[in-house]
Amino acid sequence: MTEKPDLFLFDQQVREEGFLTVCGVDEAGRGPLAGSVVAAAVILPPKEELLEKCPLLAGLNDSKKLSEKKREALFEPIKQYALAYGIGEASAQEIDEHNILQATFLAMGRAVENLKENFKLQPDILLVDGNRDPKIMDNTRTVIKGDANSASIAAASILAKVTRDRELVKLDEIYPQYAFKQHKGYPTKLHYERISEYGISPVHRRSFLKKILNG
Repeated sequence: MTEKPDLFLFDQQVREEGFLTVCGVDEAGRGPLAGSVVAAAVILPPKEELLEKCPLLAGLNDSKKLSEKKREALFEPIKQYALAYGIGEASAQEIDEHNILQATFLAMGRAVENLKENFKLQPDILLVDGNRDPKIMDNTRTVIKGDANSASIAAASILAKVTRDRELVKLDEIYPQYAFKQHKGYPTKLHYERISEYGISPVHRRSFLKKILNG
């Protein structure tokens, strides 16, 4: 069994290069057929300082590797003990207008701006999950599988994922016929069946459903 890497070590090595405020950035919801794409930006204190205040955050990991219950348990502690965090999103309409990649970059930019506005803290460097630079600031490093290697990116992935899942639960109350609470907008068999039965809602990404629209 492969030992889980020390996600805090990655961030510490970046700090030792002279970047004191290391900001992890990640998104949730690029693949779904409905709802916004959500991004989060998080600046964490060094490992010892953080875990002394909240040992629970030793469990930080890629949000996709954590159960929904575990993600929910980490959500508030991340917000409470982070030095700063921000959340941003781009709507289904913006995804259709710009495409999903550009909309994701919009959401990431909004998350970083939200962080700076709410906490008056300027990141020295952004660590962005993946291999595409959203061009938010000059000092940016893309990190492939960053949410499984960097603590700050992992924290951002959890904030983004939980925020988006909660939004889809709210959409389920408005549009119960689509069962958003169950599939969170992802392209499941059930979701396609409900679209076939009820048509496309105002929160669906029309650019993701061209075959159905043109059928």
